[in-house]
Amino acid sequence: MGKQQVSPFTKEQLIPQEETLEIYKKKGQLFIGIPKETAYQEKRICLSPDAVAAITAHGHRVMIESGAGKWARFSDKDYSDAGAEITKDTKKVFSCPTILKIEPPSIEELKFINPQTILISALQIKTQCKEYFQKLAEKRITALGFEFIKDDDGSYPIVRALSEIAGTASVLISSEIMSNHAEGNGLMFGNISGVPPVEVVIIGAGTVGEFAARSAIGLGASIKVFDSSLTKLRNIQANLGSTFYTSTIQPKNLSKALKRADVVIGAVRGKDRSPILVTEEMVRSMKRGAVVIDVSIDMGGCVETSEITSHDEPIFSKHDVIHYCVPNIPSRYARTSSLSISNIFTPYLLHIAEEGGLENTLRFDRGLRNGLYFYHGILTSKSIADWFNLSYRDINLLIF
Repeated sequence: MGKQQVSPFTKEQLIPQEETLEIYKKKGQLFIGIPKETAYQEKRICLSPDAVAAITAHGHRVMIESGAGKWARFSDKDYSDAGAEITKDTKKVFSCPTILKIEPPSIEELKFINPQTILISALQIKTQCKEYFQKLAEKRITALGFEFIKDDDGSYPIVRALSEIAGTASVLISSEIMSNHAEGNGLMFGNISGVPPVEVVIIGAGTVGEFAARSAIGLGASIKVFDSSLTKLRNIQANLGSTFYTSTIQPKNLSKALKRADVVIGAVRGKDRSPILVTEEMVRSMKRGAVVIDVSIDMGGCVETSEITSHDEPIFSKHDVIHYCVPNIPSRYARTSSLSISNIFTPYLLHIAEEGGLENTLRFDRGLRNGLYFYHGILTSKSIADWFNLSYRDINLLIF
């Protein structure tokens, strides 16, 4: 008699099972509130009327506080024609389930927000206080800092967009200051036949530096780019498709370049603050009427003589060198900045709705998850926890 064959399956596994049908994700409906920005000299808005039209066309609701788009030259009528609901009631806007803002809400504004709200805004950790995070925890809010949202390629799309604007703007602003308009030395930012071109020194070869260089070359200036990373210097030349003077940051070389410069653009970022690369002594040796645009002033500035200025009084002179140190340069071009931010936000919002809400999207979208710093009132960011001495939980343990 042959040996009985042993089945690899148990008796239970051989019994027919009921079929599981695919469960379709239920699309989420968004109700987004966009309040008016109250932060000092903040003139931007997160969504343009065209973006609102695209969102409302998908069946979502958008409520905008009256006058929110004023500085970006978008009227209430533009938004209502695009399908938004307009209200003068600030509290009503803050009571929406999803709040979209540029600047983080103030402590006063947080009082208007309902529990379990989703807040998407900048985080600006340097300007925050412990009380802000305690309020978020109290209201069990889920909060995303848009400057930390990552793209598929690992870059930060909103930071990059605003850096592009700041870089281009730094050249336009220096061009304006150099004209005989105020204290300028009457030079034209350009290459006029027979006249030596304007000399520009750019410190930092990141996105700001790259777009400053692109604009300066476009106007015909002679540029010198300094950075501590050879890879970045190599990339900036490859990206701009032209050869120009590049150097690693060595005080002797930098000092020599600064003596000849008509314009200096500081675009260096550090971990906690920008390193000071241009000393007061270097500034003293610069040309009379030269212009310094310190784009990194929001992180302390990379020029020793820099002091924060405002859009109303943007410049001051020190050692006969004109300094422009406004921390929020993109706000000067409110419409361009708003359109740029809006182009990034719109696909994200539609993607969140498509996935059935933020909860589901966070499960599968690592880039978006990177921007999350509060989840139902639980702090999920290690850097905030370290900065303010708070306890935090790993988001991966909360979501899955």
